[in-house]
Amino acid sequence: MKKEVITKLHSNFEHTVKVEDETGMEFWLARDLQDLLGYVRWENFVKVVSKAKTSCVTAGYDADDHFLDVTKMVTLGSGAQREIADVALTRYACYLIAQNGDPSKDEIAFAQTYFAVQTRKQELIEKRIAEVERLDTRKRLTASEKELSGIIFERVGDQKSFGHIRSKGDAALFGGLNTKDMKRKLNMPENRALADFLPVENY
Repeated sequence: MKKEVITKLHSNFEHTVKVEDETGMEFWLARDLQDLLGYVRWENFVKVVSKAKTSCVTAGYDADDHFLDVTKMVTLGSGAQREIADVALTRYACYLIAQNGDPSKDEIAFAQTYFAVQTRKQELIEKRIAEVERLDTRKRLTASEKELSGIIFERVGDQKSFGHIRSKGDAALFGGLNTKDMKRKLNMPENRALADFLPVENY
């Protein structure tokens, strides 16, 4: 595939992405994607979309989360407007459509790589955000534990009491499993903090 073709296709894909006002979620419309992927007839493209939905379900995902049936108004040659069916697609849905498209088309070959790379980028971004949130939560938890530990030491006079109280708190939080039990369940090192291995919402 020629470099100028790749550059044009990349530019076209980037310019057809839309962003949902309330959530900021990006999406594509199937009618736009149809043209970008070199399909002349909507009826033929719908078959590819249907195969992509099946692939989505087979992969263990709910197709409704990635393929949303919508309608939009188009202007006819006479100037009148008519409502037509369309589908709002997530990036993952676009990737599946490309995977199920006609591999002899240059547009499909490009899209398969494009959406695979973009989907991976999104996964890495989401992973990084989760790591930042975990670190922020961990810092706040550490500060709270230090404050609580100081109060307990003032009142009781030893540091072991804090560990005992925290373990009791974990037991209440995790259905009777104390800190040691949870570490064994998660198969984590004894010298690591339990919070390092739990989802942010647990703390």
